[in-house]
Amino acid sequence: MSSLYLHIPYCERKCLYCDFYSIENLSSVESFLRALGAEIATRGHSAKDVEFDTVFFGGGTPSLLSPLQLDGIMQLLRETFPVSPGAEVTLETNPGTVTAEKLAAYRALGINRLSIGIQSFREEELRFLGRIHDRRQAEQCFRDARSAGFDNVSVDLIYSLPGQTAQQWDESLDRGLALQPEHISAYSLIVEDRTPLARMVAAKQVSPNPLETEALLYENTMAVLQREGFEHYEVSNFARPGFRSRHNLAYWTHKNYLGFGPSAHSFWHEEEWGNGRRWSNVAQVSSYCKNLMNGELPVAFEEVVNRQDLMNERLFLGLRSGGVDLDRMSLDFGLSLPPARGDTIRQLVTEGLATLRNGVVCLTSAGYLLCDEIAARLMV
Repeated sequence: MSSLYLHIPYCERKCLYCDFYSIENLSSVESFLRALGAEIATRGHSAKDVEFDTVFFGGGTPSLLSPLQLDGIMQLLRETFPVSPGAEVTLETNPGTVTAEKLAAYRALGINRLSIGIQSFREEELRFLGRIHDRRQAEQCFRDARSAGFDNVSVDLIYSLPGQTAQQWDESLDRGLALQPEHISAYSLIVEDRTPLARMVAAKQVSPNPLETEALLYENTMAVLQREGFEHYEVSNFARPGFRSRHNLAYWTHKNYLGFGPSAHSFWHEEEWGNGRRWSNVAQVSSYCKNLMNGELPVAFEEVVNRQDLMNERLFLGLRSGGVDLDRMSLDFGLSLPPARGDTIRQLVTEGLATLRNGVVCLTSAGYLLCDEIAARLMV
C-alpha cells in the first residue's frame, strides 16, 4: 500500500497554535495549482508500477478550494498514478468554509472521507484558538456532510487549553460524541515554537495547563472513548471498528508515500526494508511555484534513512499505534534488540505500562502517557 498527500497551503485565518505552513493571502491559488500539477506530472514517472491506496488533502484548509479546482487535481492524480478504485480519499475540512452544496460536490468527485477540524464546541475556546466558526456552524457542517453522503467522518478536537477544566473538556467531548462520528482525533494543545501561542506564553499572557492536568484529561479521554466503543489505535486517534484512517496507518507502518505542495514530506524505499529516502519541499508558495515553473523539483531537504534508523522509527511509530512485532522487526531489518532492551520491556510489563503477547509489545493506557519516554528507552 502506498499513499499520496497534497498540501494545500491556504487558510482564511491562521489559528494561534498552528505551526503547519499556510498563508492567508489566496491571490496565488491559480499559480499554486499550476505548480502542483507540474510537480505531480514530474513525479509520476517514478511510481508507475505502484498502486496507491490512499489520497489525503491536508493543509492549510483544503476546503477553501472549489469543487472544480479539486476535480482538476483528482483527475491529474488518476491520470498520473495507479490510484486504487477503492482508495480512501480524505479531505480536511473546516466549518465556515463549506456549504451543503459544496460538500455534495466534493462527495461526487470521489472524496469519501472527511476530517472536520472542529477543535472545540465551547464558544470562548473557539475564539481563543482563532477559529473562524462557532459551535452551531460546526454541528451544521457535520449534518451537511451526512446529507451529502459521507459515511466516514472524523472530528478533530483539542484538549488541555490554558485553564481548561475536566468539566469543560467533557462538554466538547460529549458534543463530539453526540454527532456519532466514525473517528475522533483528540490532540493535546502543544505550544509550538514561532506561533502566536508561543509568544503569548513567553509574554505570560497565558499559562499552559500543568502536566498533571493534561494527563488527567488524556486519561479521561481514553476511558470515555473506549467505553463508547472506539478503538484506541494511536496515541491521539480513536475509531469505530473498521474506520481507522488508512492514510495515517500508512505513515505509522512505514509505507511509501509521496507528498506534493509546499512543505510536504515524502518517504520511499525501492526495496522493502532496505535503506529509505526521505525528502521535503520548500515551505514557501512563491519559491515552490518558481522552482517548478523553471523545471526544477522544489526539494529543500533530502536524506537517506539506513536500516538502524528505520528500525528505531518502527519502534517509535509502532509503540504509538498498533504495537511492535519484535520477531517481524528483526526479520525485516536483520537486526535484533540488544538483550538490555528485553530487560526494559519486561520491566515495562511489570509496571503495567506495556503488554507482551506472542512477541508483540503494545503500550497500555498508562504507557501511552509516557510514550515518547518509553520509545527513547527502547531505541538502539
